[in-house]
Amino acid sequence: MTECSPEFDVVIVGSGAGGGASAYALVQKGLKVLLLESGRAFNPQSDYKLHQADWETRQFPHDTGTEFEVSFAKMQRLENRYAILKSWNHNGGYLSQSPFRAGWKYHHVAGLGGSTLQYTGEAHRLNPKSMRMKSSFGVASDWPLSYEDLEPFYVRAENVLGVSGPARQTYRPRSAAYPLPPHRQNHSSRYLGQSFEKLKLNWEPNSVAILSKPYDGRPSCNYCGNCNRGCPRRDKGSVDVTFLAKARTYENLTVRTNCTVIQLIQGSDSRIHSLVYADENDVIVKVKVSTIVLSAGPIQTPRLLLSSASEHAPNGIANSSGQVGKNLMETLSFVSSAIASENIESFKGLPSDHICWTYNNPDAVEGAIGGCRFSITAAEADFNGPLSYAKRVAAGWGLFHKQQMKEYFGKVLSIGGVAEKLPNAGSYVSLDPKKRDKYGTPLPLIHSEISENDAKLLLFMRNKCREILSTAGVTKVFEEFSSYDFFNSTQTLGTCRMGNNKNESVVDEYCRSHDVHNLYIVDSSVFPSSGGGEAPSLTIQALALRTADHIAQNKLEMCEIS
Repeated sequence: MTECSPEFDVVIVGSGAGGGASAYALVQKGLKVLLLESGRAFNPQSDYKLHQADWETRQFPHDTGTEFEVSFAKMQRLENRYAILKSWNHNGGYLSQSPFRAGWKYHHVAGLGGSTLQYTGEAHRLNPKSMRMKSSFGVASDWPLSYEDLEPFYVRAENVLGVSGPARQTYRPRSAAYPLPPHRQNHSSRYLGQSFEKLKLNWEPNSVAILSKPYDGRPSCNYCGNCNRGCPRRDKGSVDVTFLAKARTYENLTVRTNCTVIQLIQGSDSRIHSLVYADENDVIVKVKVSTIVLSAGPIQTPRLLLSSASEHAPNGIANSSGQVGKNLMETLSFVSSAIASENIESFKGLPSDHICWTYNNPDAVEGAIGGCRFSITAAEADFNGPLSYAKRVAAGWGLFHKQQMKEYFGKVLSIGGVAEKLPNAGSYVSLDPKKRDKYGTPLPLIHSEISENDAKLLLFMRNKCREILSTAGVTKVFEEFSSYDFFNSTQTLGTCRMGNNKNESVVDEYCRSHDVHNLYIVDSSVFPSSGGGEAPSLTIQALALRTADHIAQNKLEMCEIS
């Protein structure tokens, strides 16, 4: 094992929304920063193959090392009374034949820029009412800071990303305009907008970290609709081409990719003294630590803290409250896909260019606690090209199948809802007692439970999706996908939540550990509540900028390692 001298003011673990924004803000303040990323760096022009003839067969390039291995615990038995919520397709019936909920996928990217490399670029501020779930509704936990505390950092993040958005956005007051105007509305969004108008529902331009005009040396979007496959043009504001591109112009940033952090080492003085990682050649390296910012995500962050248990932290690092790994929240979603009466060219345009916030308030859905949002989801459901139509839309074989392809291509209208997921005792991350990675670290074990409140929200979204489609004159629904019978989360939160009470939370309002004086956690694991369908990346980045300012202002000194 080689050991480095304590030459860095701050060591950051993870380069996604939180890690990248932290690095950018800290190097600007003159601090010397080491950024460790477990995955590789991606080259947008060579890694994202949208220019090739077989583009539709290629998803985001998840080659070796770009996804962590995870385990799923056995989940709950599905109830017949909610059978209407099960996922299905008209060509094959139910997508799962199991009587139990299935752990399908934890969506993430291990790479320089993290999961922002694959996201659709939605850049949402949290509804202020969602930050007071405990005091207002008696559930989840309150945020220890206010929307007003976070608002100036939202503005900073939006300007780095180049967010395109409307002059006003429902429920979210602003002190400054978005840097760019909203995107032009695509055909399918205009088509569906008639339904929202008839139903008297809000339908407004979405705020996205995708350029509607050239900005900061990057080109505007070409509306190919394939954000989830990676953006070769750099118009999508993933962290690698925004925060990190700016941070890497500073000499005081060192970036090391393909470096997997294995262990944090805590001393008797309630500080992390060093960390151990395996480099790209699997050489084990020990780095002395002054201040550490942990931004590995809501699954890997608790895994690293729990697996680093020692005599000084017998229950895991930063876990005197017992809350590390608890309060897991996930994407709670329902998507209905149908055939429109005309060709709306739904394979074109920006994914989710418009959004409905009507039910975003936590008390907006009768009989349940928690809000939701609705948007077009054809691109995110992967109806971008003919192969998906051939497999999932057209039926039959031979000439009949060919005729159906001609009839239906471009007519898929997909509407989806994303809702609040309240923490519950059955949803958490622990260490797998049997499975380990090649370094001997236990895999994270994901436990997930759909509560009665969750099922009510899913049922509301299912019925509202059907109502919106019906109002548009669409009657042929051919596929629905639901969180009820699958864990298939693109937005995962909780597991190290922030709060003022150190007995009920892991970090404080500045994302600093209550237990470990030089440890900060800046990713979606610190969220006390999930919001009513908001994408979390912008809030993570705003928190990261605020935390970085706090670290710099306090001028934390390098700790002395004996």
